[in-house]
Amino acid sequence: MSETPVQSKPLTCWIVAGEASGDAYGAALATALREAQPGIRLAGMGAEKMRAAGVETYIDSTELGIVGFVEVLKHLPMLLRLFRKLVRRAAEERPSVVVLIDYPGFNLRLAKKLHALGIRVVWYISPQVWAWKRGRIWKLAKYCRRMLCIFPFEPKYYAPTSLSAEFIGHPLFEQLNPLRAQGGQREENLVLLLPGSRRQELQRLLPDFIHAACLLHRKNPALRFEFAMPRAAIQEFGQSMLAKMKLPADAPEFVWSCGQTRERMLVASAAIAASGTVTVEAAMLGLPVVVAYRLGAISWWIGRQLVKLPSITIANLVCETTVFEEFLQDDCTPQHLADAVERILPGGIRHDECLRLLDEFTRRLGNAEAVSPKIARIVLEES
Repeated sequence: MSETPVQSKPLTCWIVAGEASGDAYGAALATALREAQPGIRLAGMGAEKMRAAGVETYIDSTELGIVGFVEVLKHLPMLLRLFRKLVRRAAEERPSVVVLIDYPGFNLRLAKKLHALGIRVVWYISPQVWAWKRGRIWKLAKYCRRMLCIFPFEPKYYAPTSLSAEFIGHPLFEQLNPLRAQGGQREENLVLLLPGSRRQELQRLLPDFIHAACLLHRKNPALRFEFAMPRAAIQEFGQSMLAKMKLPADAPEFVWSCGQTRERMLVASAAIAASGTVTVEAAMLGLPVVVAYRLGAISWWIGRQLVKLPSITIANLVCETTVFEEFLQDDCTPQHLADAVERILPGGIRHDECLRLLDEFTRRLGNAEAVSPKIARIVLEES
């Protein structure tokens, strides 16, 4: 009687992302992993895009993009509960390799637990150790096997350690290059408003964006304004805020679009945007932007003590000059935002300079395309 063949356990890779941008990068990586290893099983923490790419999400990260020290403390019990759930699952399942995407406050603690369990960790998108908490460099070196950096200036910060850190290119290029190739005619009077992907961002920024638009429209009634929102729930929240505001009689009409931010970036001539990944997308798509951001007062004060950078805007850091003007905290006023938009609109005094610097930004990032297949090969090497 022949023996029944032993069924080998399928290769299992976890992908753990905590924010909207990480969910998109995780989805692209999941697709590349399936192409490179068709039988691979994918699971972890993510949101809609990762699920659509075939990742079984044990935790839905849709609302986990929490910004600010005080804000994180408020959500700490929930975060701890989710963290413990993920660690228990990892101990039971023992994935071959885990890819942690950014989200360092959560993922660095998870890396420590995974390391203790003997599970291999690849970190994708370096924490901003060049900005603050440089002590994390040594922890990352202890708990991770590879560090995959998306900005060319990052690997040097890991040189004193044994951690293998490399610049792999920015994954947004592989998503945006097809759009960039389309080109198209920009509408010189269209200004996009991009107040963020989180409710707390809208609460702090949307009123200033609206009042800035009113100031701009008063000076130039030909200007049109469109809110480009990432998902329906955030759009509905923004619309409810707008409905409650008292606006001047000559306020412009505000148009809303949902889930088409990148496409709308191709046709607008300028934008006001919350600081974050959306400003990197705008830079890659050649759209001049004014950057704005606000935190709670305590979080802002703590951040000022810890972060010592000339700018919080990635395009400015990569090009080592002012590509996008930024207005933070008390400087984020409707008048400042409106004046800065005037400077970058067609015919404005910074318009041509901004476009030149956006070309320089793209050149410095290398315009890489096949980033996710490259990461997939590295992950499979470590599995």
